Amino acid sequence: MKKTTRTTQIALLAAALAGGLLGLPQGAVAAPGAVAAAAAADDTGTAGNVQAKLNKSQFKDVKVTVENGVATLSGTVDLYEYKADADKRVHKAKGVTAVRNDIQVAGPDVSDQQLQTKLVEKLSYDQVGYWNVFNAISVNVQNGVATLAGHALDYPARDSALALASTYPGVKDVVDEIQVDPPSPMDNGIRLAEYRAIYGYPSLNKYAIDPAKTIRISVQNGHVELDGIVDTQADKDTANIRANGVADVFSVKNNLQVANQTNETSKR
Repeated sequence: MKKTTRTTQIALLAAALAGGLLGLPQGAVAAPGAVAAAAAADDTGTAGNVQAKLNKSQFKDVKVTVENGVATLSGTVDLYEYKADADKRVHKAKGVTAVRNDIQVAGPDVSDQQLQTKLVEKLSYDQVGYWNVFNAISVNVQNGVATLAGHALDYPARDSALALASTYPGVKDVVDEIQVDPPSPMDNGIRLAEYRAIYGYPSLNKYAIDPAKTIRISVQNGHVELDGIVDTQADKDTANIRANGVADVFSVKNNLQVANQTNETSKR
């Protein structure tokens, strides 16, 4: 019996591989240039999909580039709301794997103090009639960036506040640090009891008249916080005593500020 040498085995294997490659359909082994061309074509198609998503007048000054599925947005819009909306739209475009949002908000130049004052005022009257006394949302503006913090009764109240800030001319960006109070039947009972205890007291019921000058009540798992502005130290102390007298309350944090001793970052 003849034995095939190792050299012969290697030669036969090489020949088989060569024959297999030659037998593949033309183009089965793509050249690097062909791969790059295909990727570029994909990016071109994706850019077209992105442009279709941004086919609105508010995005007329927005520019789009796509590389390896990453869409970069640049240019300008008039409101921060439009910048955020562009981001959401592009994320839904076919072929997009990530979004780099470099859009600048080019609305009117408004000082931080003016913006803060206006946003505090707007939020004070937001959702009036929907128990907004149980929202205690604070505003701070730096370099056109509005940071909203504090407490909201529920997610619709939080979303309404964020939408209000996002659509206000001059706001360049919005940071959401609002805490939504946990849903709880016990907390709901405490809220109503606190409302009656505070606003039912003769020297405090005046704070129920104007939503911009009200005592805000937020409750988290039996812990109560009071926010807002009162006229005197006596009113602050009275509200504290009334709040602590409600049954099932674990603690009361009195954040009330006395008029003429506050700033516009006060919770509303």
